[in-house]
Amino acid sequence: MRDVLTHPHVDSLVSDLAGRGSVLVAYSGGVDSAVVAALAWRAVGERALAVTAAAETLAGAELDHARRLAAEIGIRHEVATYSELDDPEFVANPSHRCYACQGMRMGTMVRLAAERGYAVVCDGTNASDPGPDRPGLRAVQESGVYSPLLAHGVDKAATREIARSLELSAWDRPANACLSSRIPHGQLVTLGKLRRIEAAEEVLAGAGFRVVRVRHDQGAARVEVGPGEVARLAAIWNEIEPRLQSLGFERVELDPQGYRRGGADLS
Repeated sequence: MRDVLTHPHVDSLVSDLAGRGSVLVAYSGGVDSAVVAALAWRAVGERALAVTAAAETLAGAELDHARRLAAEIGIRHEVATYSELDDPEFVANPSHRCYACQGMRMGTMVRLAAERGYAVVCDGTNASDPGPDRPGLRAVQESGVYSPLLAHGVDKAATREIARSLELSAWDRPANACLSSRIPHGQLVTLGKLRRIEAAEEVLAGAGFRVVRVRHDQGAARVEVGPGEVARLAAIWNEIEPRLQSLGFERVELDPQGYRRGGADLS
């Protein structure tokens, strides 16, 4: 494995963050925000803080992972708690739900940074993220949060390469999204649905599946795993289905196509 300092993007990223003086990282524990946290720690040391937003849409297993990874990086880590379900717009689950969600999350980070005296809030948006329908990214930009990976043209593949060169254990961790992304737009986001989704995904993760989405459509669950994992799930479906059914879904079905992005709003 080559030395991280020889990576073409690292020197400029570290120099950029060092010039900020102090950095609060909006940190989910995903590979993107983990790379930013690791580089911020290299740049400013104890003047870097990673903060995880722990609202109802963050699964407990994801928070546990974020804590472990922050300890691995060495950066100070805190958890900011608030309720997304207090926002009627978010609960209504419109097509721009991610705008409401990220607005709350980044607003929390910006307020905390102002209270603590951090010069900048950074997130893990990378150069592969912008697209024609990314309301969450618009909320990040409107909040004044700085996205160093995006600013330096670092795409998802390069981000993983940097993570690997930093020897971060999460360098190849599959991308994930908040639990509300499993509920089709227009259907209310409720605490009961979120906890049911979380419990169902824990069953599948416990069975060894790496990519897992349980889509909660009305009272039904549609189970997606990675395309390469569908055959294995089908082979043990008679064991898995009743465990998921017991969580309170009206019916449970296996999606034979496997995971694809935006699956909650696919017919």
